[in-house]
Amino acid sequence: MKFRFCGDLDCPDWVLAEISILSKMYEKVYKITQDAKFEIGDVKASIAALTFILSSAVKYNCDGETLSNELQQLGLPKEHATSLCKSYSDSSDKLQRHLRTTSLRLSHLEKTEWRVDYILSSSELKEVNEPSVQMRLHIRNPDTGKITPASFTVDMDKFRILLNELKQAETVMGNFT
Repeated sequence: MKFRFCGDLDCPDWVLAEISILSKMYEKVYKITQDAKFEIGDVKASIAALTFILSSAVKYNCDGETLSNELQQLGLPKEHATSLCKSYSDSSDKLQRHLRTTSLRLSHLEKTEWRVDYILSSSELKEVNEPSVQMRLHIRNPDTGKITPASFTVDMDKFRILLNELKQAETVMGNFT
């Protein structure tokens, strides 16, 4: 069966498996009992399923009524689906703005270090007197702000190809500005 909140695709199996746990969680929350016997893994998986459902619904611009009907088709009780979709409808604009700011974020090249090594002799290499380029890229993660180095070695032929392709990419990118 196809669901609008999944982009008119089948609902993932792992989400289907979490629907019954979501139902139980809602019941426990509504009853406000102290003896909720959920395993941490169940709660984390259900939160992941709920996150998937809501973010997919926003992504595919699914209205609250359609989402409620589809969640009921998946087995979520009507009263739970209705209350979830009321919250979804009230907050969908805010959720959409949040997803826009946190989606499609790319890592940032913070710093580049390089050096050329010229090997004069080696017991390991067949060819000597061949230069190689040692490169280290410092990459900033957009979510954490943490800078992680990535090091690699490139022989001269591959370095020439890399440099040529980077120049071509720079030219193409310059045409868009």
